[in-house]
Amino acid sequence: MPKHLTMIDLFAGAGGLSEGFIRAGFKPVAHVEMDKAACNTLRTRAVYYWLKEKKKLPIYYKYLKREITRTELYAKAPEALSSVIEAPIGAETNPSIFKQVQELAGNRSLDLLVGGPPCQAYSLMGRSADPNRMQGDARNYLFKYYIEFLVKFEPKYFVFENVTGLLSAKDEAGNKYLDLIKEAFKNSGYKIAIETLTASDFGVPQHRKRVIIVGKKVKRGEEGPTFPKLKKSKHSETISQLFSDLHPLNAGEERNTYTASSDGHLKSLIQLGLRRKKTSAPLTYHVARPNIERDLEIYRLAVGKWVKDGKRLNYSELPARLITHKNTKSHLDRFKVVADEYASHTVVAHIAKDGHYYIHPDPEQNRSITVREAARLQTFPDDFYFEGISEKLSRTAAFKQIGNAVPVLLAQRIADALLKEWND
Repeated sequence: MPKHLTMIDLFAGAGGLSEGFIRAGFKPVAHVEMDKAACNTLRTRAVYYWLKEKKKLPIYYKYLKREITRTELYAKAPEALSSVIEAPIGAETNPSIFKQVQELAGNRSLDLLVGGPPCQAYSLMGRSADPNRMQGDARNYLFKYYIEFLVKFEPKYFVFENVTGLLSAKDEAGNKYLDLIKEAFKNSGYKIAIETLTASDFGVPQHRKRVIIVGKKVKRGEEGPTFPKLKKSKHSETISQLFSDLHPLNAGEERNTYTASSDGHLKSLIQLGLRRKKTSAPLTYHVARPNIERDLEIYRLAVGKWVKDGKRLNYSELPARLITHKNTKSHLDRFKVVADEYASHTVVAHIAKDGHYYIHPDPEQNRSITVREAARLQTFPDDFYFEGISEKLSRTAAFKQIGNAVPVLLAQRIADALLKEWND
């Protein structure tokens, strides 16, 4: 096996997949992403790894403390920035992207392709919200451009991820997209194995489900892959314990300092990869949304009902003075507490719009979760910084990137298992 297995990350978002695969020992040659804020996040993380390799991480910590600007940070490692290709993936742009990837790879072969097209076209929620059931949406066919990368670079393996809605989504003619995708992979020389994974089965403190397709480049008559055997483990602490070293906040407050944490909780945070054993990295993004008094009153009722009865708040049961939505027949769980159990419900990109679906379980804090708390549920390390378009902190951009990401620990488990198969 090569010393460093190389990879490309397509539709990379904030880089949750990449972060997990980097931990397992893969080296990204390129990340391809069209969202400008997410690309800035990818660049900042690439600089982090470059500085880490050079034993110059104090420079990165100065940036997190806002002692230097992003421009000054990037000037410290300009060669790290080129790995991020800011462009939409498609018929018009792929030739240019191929050229850039080839230049970045040089004489190295590319071992692995990872990524998954945006999930709105396949998701059950996306289909139910769209009057046309996402029929005719160009995003339905982005998988074809993913396959163009397979044909161009011929990596030994690929990892394709998407929402569970992919299992049932159909095109205008009634064909399942999954069947179309399988056939396209086969025609490009890859045999595949498919599993639906629940993140909480692998140590992630979140009940997030994803369809994972692993493909292997094969010659005629050669066997395809079996799905890598991931090491299962459960997160052993409650959500409150997961957040225990983060300073208590009220709605609208920000405090980027750690509180004292017991040795046991700190050990758990280190095992999850959220904190390091020895680091001077400052905390960032522990900032809570401000809320109007009506929402805060609903939050109190939602947490109280959960603590007392272990039940979710039903919107239609609220006092009439607190009901502002005309629809009291559906979406009645629009205010939802992050249950104080070992794993939360799924963090999705809607968290960027409001925090009503992610109310903090502590009745004393009475707020929705912060960016850093959401990032922890996705197992992003605390030294992972989410960028906006400008250098100004952007809570909305950060929440969107977190909600769209693959949990880092799940990605690492997949990568570790894939490496074992690689060696076999």
